[in-house]
Amino acid sequence: MTPIERAVAVFERLSPASLSELQTLYAPAAWFKDPFHECQGTAAITAIFARMFAQLDEPRFVVHDRMGDAAQGFVTWTLHFRWRGQRRPRQIRGATHWQFDDQGRIRLHRDYWDAAEELYAQLPLLGALMRWLARRVAGPDASRG
Repeated sequence: MTPIERAVAVFERLSPASLSELQTLYAPAAWFKDPFHECQGTAAITAIFARMFAQLDEPRFVVHDRMGDAAQGFVTWTLHFRWRGQRRPRQIRGATHWQFDDQGRIRLHRDYWDAAEELYAQLPLLGALMRWLARRVAGPDASRG
């Protein structure tokens, strides 16, 4: 199994019960960054995903595309979830860049996703403001593309 296939398999079945798998998926001094977090080390990275399970109902990653080699990989994904206590399903679409060490462990994990579109715009009051700002910035010719 390639490092990319291994990482995808872990993330697609990630659950509170499988969080311990992150300890061997990541190199001990791995670096992680997404729009809200930046940390180093497997304990800190595992804590981010543990908080995700504590804050969201039924979060799950679905990986769509993948490419790379033994040194690095790039995947696109959708995170499906519900806000804790809510029924409406939500999703965040994003991409991840991984760099692997010589043992195939992730040494760098960088997530790319648009917090404004994928998260803030889904909130009732803030979402309306974000959509208004987007229209304002786009200008009158934006729909003529």
